[in-house]
Amino acid sequence: MAVLDLVHGGGLQQNAAGFAGYMSVETGKTCIGLYCGKPILFSNGSNETYGECGACPRGQRSDPSSICRQCTGSPELYDWLYLGFMAMLPLILHWFFIEWYSGKKSSSAFFQHITALFECTVAALITLLVSEPVGYLHIRSCGVEKLSDWYTMLYNPSPDYVNTVHCTQEAVYPLYTIVFIYYAFCLVLMMLLRPLLIKKIACGLGKSDRFKSIYAALYFFPILTVIQAVGGGLLYYAFPYIILVLSLITLAVYMSASEIESFKHLLIKKKRLIVLFSHWLVHAYGIISISRMDKLEWDLPLLALVPGPTLFYLLTAKFTDPARIRLEEGSAH
Repeated sequence: MAVLDLVHGGGLQQNAAGFAGYMSVETGKTCIGLYCGKPILFSNGSNETYGECGACPRGQRSDPSSICRQCTGSPELYDWLYLGFMAMLPLILHWFFIEWYSGKKSSSAFFQHITALFECTVAALITLLVSEPVGYLHIRSCGVEKLSDWYTMLYNPSPDYVNTVHCTQEAVYPLYTIVFIYYAFCLVLMMLLRPLLIKKIACGLGKSDRFKSIYAALYFFPILTVIQAVGGGLLYYAFPYIILVLSLITLAVYMSASEIESFKHLLIKKKRLIVLFSHWLVHAYGIISISRMDKLEWDLPLLALVPGPTLFYLLTAKFTDPARIRLEEGSAH
């Protein structure tokens, strides 16, 4: 019995010591956990009263002293480029499905393209206006320091391996939630404007095909939301390379499907030139995102590489024509 009492007493003493240590860290200068902070309850000059360690309020982030401080910085160029990429995704998907379901003989595709551009532009402006500071076309940001800033929920500490201190917060405020707000406004504006437009001008389409581009948006908006929720941090670091790869693939697929094998074929239709210049703009956007234009004298010449993939395709298309390959194989036999 004496041994059991000693064991139980030692265990209680250890638990008490651990809890006391946890409380000492909790009430000390810094909090445990990577993103835990103490909110400021009262401030009078240099005297401040702090709350308990936990998640900082929205729009704040813990400093090195584990004090929740208001985000007062401005987004960097790379942050704006990331937001621009996330804003372009719905617009590009809108244009793709509008073109896919409109048909070659339909004259309504152009007006739907303009409407989709109007919807996304207005949604972006409204999103900026409702963000802090409200009523202005600029936002306050905490900035991004590392990948873990996007996934604070994975870094909630458990000091005694039983109880968890929940410190989940938006450490990259507002780069994470502002995308969801933008998608919501895009969806609302689409549902208000597009059905009325299509009903009036989509006379070249059947009744079952008129609203297919809207139905497609009802699918891809939830998909984009899930992608942002799960992979927002990964997209933040990888989006320039995603832009370059996708722009190259889509350009090659379009030119191959349109049977463009020379400069003459490219200049026959204005639509092909519009598609080409659109790909060039996206490609230039990716190059700017990678270089971040830190040194203009070194980075600006990189934009001369934008027409490179197009020129390479046109110069080598005649050597990869399947008909010519089959003809050479037949003559060899």
